[in-house]
Amino acid sequence: MEYVDPIKDIEKINAMKENLKKQSLRDFLLFVFGINTGIRVHDLLSLKVEDVWDKAEIKEFLYLYDDKKDEQKVHYINSQVKAALQNYLATFDFKEDDYLFKSKKNHLPITRQQAYRIINQAAKEVGICGKIGMHTLRKTFGYHAYRKGIAISILMSIYNHQTHAETLRYIGIEKDEEKLIKVDVNL
Repeated sequence: MEYVDPIKDIEKINAMKENLKKQSLRDFLLFVFGINTGIRVHDLLSLKVEDVWDKAEIKEFLYLYDDKKDEQKVHYINSQVKAALQNYLATFDFKEDDYLFKSKKNHLPITRQQAYRIINQAAKEVGICGKIGMHTLRKTFGYHAYRKGIAISILMSIYNHQTHAETLRYIGIEKDEEKLIKVDVNL
């Protein structure tokens, strides 16, 4: 697997969102879901409507089984993801067992390769330099979570990493990078 970069610039993230939203609400949701939850691409593409929708509203938490740790992991569905989900789910008459990121060709989810093409093309169109791939979404989540004050130990758990250094390297935090971290209690 080739190394990819997180998207560190918020303006570029917003440009990607705009680009993808014009293209397809599914593709927009793919990006928003990935950068706001940090879940693995395999898990993201395997999601079904019933995983996020309880027949009345969007769920607050997403429960995924982590086969590496033989446990269930819980991911918070924030307001950005909820809004993207609501817009997307309102466009079609989805069934509970439909894949969330359904292919336009069949009832299966889009492939990893198609997801890569979607994200990579959108990044190029908005002028993002660097190596961009599906892990970019996961790394972008970690980078911004860390910069906003989320404990490195929590990110280590999400990524199943053994050391702080491994997680910092994964999310693209350089040793000489300015360490201004927002701890925003905002009471």
